Amino acid sequence: MSTDRWKSFDLMQIPINLVMVVEDDADSAEVLRAILERKGFKVRIAKEGGQAQATFVMQKPDFVILDLMLPGESGYEICERLKHTDSTVPILVVSAIDLPDSRTLAQRVGADGYVTKPYDPEDLLAQMQSVAKNVWERNHSTPDPSLISIRFNCVCGKKFKVSSMHYGKAITCPHCGEPILVPKS
Repeated sequence: MSTDRWKSFDLMQIPINLVMVVEDDADSAEVLRAILERKGFKVRIAKEGGQAQATFVMQKPDFVILDLMLPGESGYEICERLKHTDSTVPILVVSAIDLPDSRTLAQRVGADGYVTKPYDPEDLLAQMQSVAKNVWERNHSTPDPSLISIRFNCVCGKKFKVSSMHYGKAITCPHCGEPILVPKS
């Protein structure tokens, strides 16, 4: 690849400093490390789920690149666990598996993007940029007010959970029949 192609790639305005690569194949991991370090990223390599979890918690990466075929637990399991730990960190699956079911499962467990091996380094970096931007926008956008819910109790003890579109409105408790004004926050 020409150096001009690398220079023309403007990595995002979204700050990514540390990238964790979860890859058990040493050669693949080193290729990824070289690509990323050439673009100025710091890289940490994890070879399996335990190392990935420890690195994720202790190093707090800004981005994760995750293989699916790993020793012990699968990349799907690792992805789900990492997303439960911190859903704001983008996870890009990079795998040799190119099946629709694999892509669907990866998305269901929290993966934010999917690239198949072999990949063009420039395409991988472009996908990283797109994934990081989408995750950042999802985490920093104003939520749809109708999706926000509020919890409150009636004087009789009945618990309620309603969407914000009901703020300030009166409802009737089905348990005791008392009218209740839905709080605004």
